[in-house]
Amino acid sequence: MDGIIFDVDGTLWDSTDSVVESWNMAIRENSDLDFIVTNEFLSTLFGKTMDDICNLLFPTLEKEERLRLGALCFEYENKHLETRPGTLYPGVRETFERLSKKTRLYIVSNCQCGYIEVMLKTTGLGKYVTDTLCFGQTQTSKGRTIRTLMEKNGLKDVFYVGDTQGDADACKEAQIPFVFATYGFGNVPDAKWSIDSVTEL
Repeated sequence: MDGIIFDVDGTLWDSTDSVVESWNMAIRENSDLDFIVTNEFLSTLFGKTMDDICNLLFPTLEKEERLRLGALCFEYENKHLETRPGTLYPGVRETFERLSKKTRLYIVSNCQCGYIEVMLKTTGLGKYVTDTLCFGQTQTSKGRTIRTLMEKNGLKDVFYVGDTQGDADACKEAQIPFVFATYGFGNVPDAKWSIDSVTEL
């Protein structure tokens, strides 16, 4: 096996509370919208690309304004997470330490630039991860981003661990096996492999 590629939100940690706080702050300070992001609504957005999130968050705004406000939300988010990081799921740190002694670990996410870096820094997981790639860097589908990471690192025998149907679809596009993290935000009823805890890896 060349390595394991991980999703972030719903797979490694839960940053819902902090993201909601930062987005509401960005919206309040940079718009006249009478709109509050809730934890429930945010949970439906995890796994989607930044562009899709902006469209769903601000459907009444013109495209330019959607992207401007969305960019501010992501900027506030990265900064807020530095002092109020998400919570790692049980066993993630110990599992990464053990797995990294046997194979290389990677991360691919649909997030903005800087998000994975903040997660790795605040959780201490950075020393176990060989490489990362995100939508903010590639501006392509998650499946294509996975393939780009694989090509960059010469990976052939890998699998992806994620928690949404979008992750499963991305693995089909990338033509690699998918492992469903049942404890996350999504539901993948047709998943061939699944784990109820990251320690099962």
